[in-house]
Amino acid sequence: MGHSHGLRKGTRYAFSRDFKKTGYIPLSTYMKTYKVGDIVDVVCNGAVQKGMPFKVYHGKTGVVYNVTKSAVGVILYKQVRNRYIEKRINVRIEHVRHSRSREEFINRVKTN
Repeated sequence: MGHSHGLRKGTRYAFSRDFKKTGYIPLSTYMKTYKVGDIVDVVCNGAVQKGMPFKVYHGKTGVVYNVTKSAVGVILYKQVRNRYIEKRINVRIEHVRHSRSREEFINRVKTN
């Protein structure tokens, strides 16, 4: 039997939907607005194959640099041996969500 070297190899659990979270995608996913400079997390949604990023970018955090009708452009940094390369990927909004990484910092600034 031959080896499987497909585009989505090794993504059995990474791209699978959670239990009882399968089926339709909530409309709130499409109602969110993204602006240039927003920090977003790239998290693939297995129910939508169009505009899905490559598996290496799953779980990565980046900055939005381009916004279109149904997708956003994200700047990410990919580690290649001993350096980090800036990568620009176009991802549909189903595979992106606002990052909570700056939430604590913003709350701390508000209190001070």
